[in-house]
Amino acid sequence: MVAETAKIDAASGAGGGQPPRHVAIIMDGNGRWATERGWPRLVGHRRGAERVKQIVRACPDIGVNWLTIYAFSTENWKRSSEEVLGLMKIFRRYIQREADGLSAEGVRMRFIGARERLDPKLQSLMAGIEARTAGNTRLNLTVAINYGGRDELLRASNRLAEKIALGHLTGPATEADLQDCLDTAGHPDPDLVIRTSGETRTSNFLPWQAAYAEYEFSQTLWPDFTPDHLAEILDRFGLRKRRFGGV
Repeated sequence: MVAETAKIDAASGAGGGQPPRHVAIIMDGNGRWATERGWPRLVGHRRGAERVKQIVRACPDIGVNWLTIYAFSTENWKRSSEEVLGLMKIFRRYIQREADGLSAEGVRMRFIGARERLDPKLQSLMAGIEARTAGNTRLNLTVAINYGGRDELLRASNRLAEKIALGHLTGPATEADLQDCLDTAGHPDPDLVIRTSGETRTSNFLPWQAAYAEYEFSQTLWPDFTPDHLAEILDRFGLRKRRFGGV
């Protein structure tokens, strides 16, 4: 249960020299990175996808067991059709090209968000790589695509209401009951949330799960964010004392 995981993490005082078990990243700055160089925004997104591969490979060696990345939000549909279609093509290409490598490296890949709006081919690729990597344990990689925290909470609330209406729950609903209806059911909550590019918004990313996460806002644009940048942030995380409301 997620709730039990949170209790264990709180009791152990994650931080205090220990690496975070679960890191979540808002990968911001791809478009600006390209624009600053006079290139189309999609060039920045392609470079950002290359950076994802490097960070994924680095995580197990620096003690990170869970990595969640924000790839496409429910608000990103407001962008130009050219950029949205280009991003979807990048997502399809990433899954197709990285499937063998992720499987060989022991990475389990999962997706959160509302899939129904995504094109059928992408949905099929997502389901395929989830099934193919389901037995892997070296790193749990979760990709948030067409994800919004408020949307997730609304969908979870509807699932919970349906369970109650069907008589599958008796008595008042608990936090654990709602957690079991989230996209992230069974995942530990993030210990650390990183946002790149200098912006200091949480942008509707994991609002329930990150309630007690530590935050780091990096000035570095995502295509320039290297494993060394990540390691520096993890070092700072290790100096924090996490009290979870205690003394």
